[in-house]
Amino acid sequence: MAYLVNCEAGPCRSIVSNPNQSAALREYIPVNGAVIFSRALGRGPDVVVMHGGPGANHATLLPQFDFLARGRRLLYYDQRGGGESPASPGTPLGWRQHVDDLDLLLDHWQCPAATLLGYSWGGLLALLYTVRHPTRVNRLALISPAPVTARGREEFIRRLNRRLQGSWLERERNALEVADLRHREPNQYRQRLFELSITPYLRNPDQARHVKRFVVSSRVRDAVWRSLAQYDLTAELSRLAVPALVIHGRCDPIPLSSSERTADLLSAQLAVFEQSAHLPFLEEFERFVAVLDGFLPRDRS
Repeated sequence: MAYLVNCEAGPCRSIVSNPNQSAALREYIPVNGAVIFSRALGRGPDVVVMHGGPGANHATLLPQFDFLARGRRLLYYDQRGGGESPASPGTPLGWRQHVDDLDLLLDHWQCPAATLLGYSWGGLLALLYTVRHPTRVNRLALISPAPVTARGREEFIRRLNRRLQGSWLERERNALEVADLRHREPNQYRQRLFELSITPYLRNPDQARHVKRFVVSSRVRDAVWRSLAQYDLTAELSRLAVPALVIHGRCDPIPLSSSERTADLLSAQLAVFEQSAHLPFLEEFERFVAVLDGFLPRDRS
């Protein structure tokens, strides 16, 4: 496995003092039988930022995505059931509810149409939304997007499982148990478990310590994938006519061929990040910002 320079010595160091974060507007919005947390940052054309998961939250994209707020308004939200948008028992959590939520959020934000910036599962959600509401989407930016077919997702799961069963990870897990941190230092133990769980998504395992620990709601995750079943968006995507960009890390457990196919269906630009896996916004931060700044709408006045 190749290794990158530790980001403490690189551009990540400037992220800590990002002045934009204190200017964010936070809001809780009643939507479709749920209450959705949103966070708006910046001024200019609207860009809706859609986090991964399903069942994660928008904070997993911070602070790196905030640097895209120069000249545009970023509209983040925690999808129903995740983060600060908890869902009570019995609340529907399937993909159709997520699509409907976004449609109502655009109404609330007074966005007749917007650019959708989706990461991982958020990229697939952006596509599901665009298929159903093509006139409400000006542009699509997909970062490490989930595959657009159930067969593609199955291949991703196989590749991910092979990485999870690798000898290096097994040695690290064993060393963690031998150290007996579970009882002596439970917080440190949980942090290390988290780092090991996300290592397969990174080109350099040392980068795991720069990822803020987060929780994925298994209830949301399972409900979404169950509702999608044997999905296949290829026919629908080939009929879309919307400017699009796809970013994919060469070392992502999601096969590059998956994003190549998505880009081909959308007639989109494809940017391959050679030094990244599934988190190009962390692994190649400066290029990530530069590429998206060149594609996303921006007020240059």
